[in-house]
Amino acid sequence: MPSALPNDPHSADSRLRARARQVIPGGLWGHMRAEAVPAGYPQFFEGGDGALVRDVNGRDYIDFMCSWGPIILGHRHPEVDRAALAQISAGDCLNGPTEHAVRLAEKLVATIPHADWALFQKNGSDAMTSCVTLARAGTGRRKILVARGAYHGAVPWSSPSLIGVTAEDRAHLIPYDYNDADSLDAAVALAGDDLAGIVVSAFRHDLAQRQELPTEPFANAARAHCDRLDAALILDDVRAGFRLNLGGSWEEVGVRPDLAAYSKAIANGYPLAAVTGTDRFRQAGETCFFTGSFWYGGAAMAAAVATIEVLEREDGPARLRAAGTRFAQGLTRSAARHGFDVTLSGPPAMPIMHFADDPGARLGEAFCQQALARGVYLHHTHNMFLSLAHTDGVIDTALSAIDDAFDALAGHRAVPAE
Repeated sequence: MPSALPNDPHSADSRLRARARQVIPGGLWGHMRAEAVPAGYPQFFEGGDGALVRDVNGRDYIDFMCSWGPIILGHRHPEVDRAALAQISAGDCLNGPTEHAVRLAEKLVATIPHADWALFQKNGSDAMTSCVTLARAGTGRRKILVARGAYHGAVPWSSPSLIGVTAEDRAHLIPYDYNDADSLDAAVALAGDDLAGIVVSAFRHDLAQRQELPTEPFANAARAHCDRLDAALILDDVRAGFRLNLGGSWEEVGVRPDLAAYSKAIANGYPLAAVTGTDRFRQAGETCFFTGSFWYGGAAMAAAVATIEVLEREDGPARLRAAGTRFAQGLTRSAARHGFDVTLSGPPAMPIMHFADDPGARLGEAFCQQALARGVYLHHTHNMFLSLAHTDGVIDTALSAIDDAFDALAGHRAVPAE
């Protein structure tokens, strides 16, 4: 692995950035914008294999972002790729769905306890918007409760950016504080008899904040409100789905939703999203108009069936928990050895890292740059992700490089400022 970050303005990555700025507004868009990753990180990539990702400069990194979540088995998993490529060789985008649409719906209904049916989309934003539409159609009401600071997609009703968004786009949203039952009670009261649904994230994973797992009192309160008012409890499992529990992330707190949205890891990198629901909202699913030119593509659905089968066979959530625990313990021990107070919060399979007394995450960013120089791709403000390709050996190799990164960071900190 390379020992230094490339600063060559003539590198492949630099040349692509310059070309992109000419034909793409801002060079890149959304969460791939330059300011979304630490300074000096590569923007363009060539490929990946297992737990490794390679940039266009030919540098390999142990990948703790997993394509920002979609890779759950490892890059280029052979079983998943075989299933997808077999369908591609026969045809992907056809005049209707392939058999894989039925196979995948059957698999989800058999795997997820609350699910009586499934519908498919392409992105998490599609799935969450479909859930909100289903809740309104099924209840005949308008108000949707959402947690402050939560992310549910890059569309006007939920986008974190207000640019180009009108007040009318969010006219029927009511905020509450995640894990705060009193705040939820107040939001429900404000909605009155117009409550269509309560949206909950799998856990609190707001950008740059300490992550919080849902508490049982909060989860039970959300379920009770929906039962009492015949509203929809909507679980946004787009980011966490299949990493924490194959039956849905809130199985961990014993509460089941009426509607749930999945994407990211469902097909190990192939483009797919899904909504699952109970029979209470089956008629809404039949009558609402959801569609997209590519939503019936068979290859991603074949990949999803294979992905779930691998996760079932290998007890994926348990393995991810163990890998994440090993990573967190090793990282925090290494930090302490070099005089840093670092904590990792959230589920072990999806940790976020924070340095104590680090306003603006400047120390965290400097550490990530040192790790990147040693071949480990981390992130300083977004939660990270582990995959089944993060074996003990891979994690230990990463931790050795991370220890060197902490050593270098301590050396820089010891140098007095001029």
